[in-house]
Amino acid sequence: MALNKDAVGTASLLIEVPPYWEEAKIELMKRDRIMKKLIPQFGDLHLVGHPDPFTTLARSVVGQQVTNKAADAAWAKLMIVCPKITPAQVIKAGAEQLSACGLSKRKTEYILDLADHFKAKRVHANQWAEMADEAVIAELVQIRGITRWTAEMFLIFNLLRPNVLPLDDPGLIHGISHNYFSGEPVSRSDAREVSANWEPWRTVATWYLWRSLDPVPVE
Repeated sequence: MALNKDAVGTASLLIEVPPYWEEAKIELMKRDRIMKKLIPQFGDLHLVGHPDPFTTLARSVVGQQVTNKAADAAWAKLMIVCPKITPAQVIKAGAEQLSACGLSKRKTEYILDLADHFKAKRVHANQWAEMADEAVIAELVQIRGITRWTAEMFLIFNLLRPNVLPLDDPGLIHGISHNYFSGEPVSRSDAREVSANWEPWRTVATWYLWRSLDPVPVE
């Protein structure tokens, strides 16, 4: 799965520095020798969140299993057809116009199903901010095309949850391998063991591992 992890909804207004970011940086640098070296390399850079739930989810579906370049191209075309990326606009556009943006038949179906869930209020987007991480994930994965990975990206980039560990994310696993195991293969068990030292700031540590592989965030 490919996702430009700093451009998950570029149509949305950007949120400022997450309120926990500075505290998390200090704690991670105290506890973890790798984070102590890694975090200072990126100065004032930080996670950029995107506040619109539908846009964030739609962008992540577009980005699944394709390169960032292909996802960006399809998203740019989608924004021409649906400038505000609202559920109503997507439904009005219909399958034919969405497919013409470069989306596969399956992704077109996923985006339309996502829009239908939002329009019919079959998801409780207005309650997600108060819900626990696993409760939000459980609701999101009921939507076609929304995997646990997609839901975890949503927790990170829309809800700005501080302690998400997306074990299905290749970038996280690669980052742990590169920084902690000298490039050796890493299992999910290895990743969990390393991440135990990051609690309750696993989102922040994950973001810095992404940056270690791709230093310049794309907004």
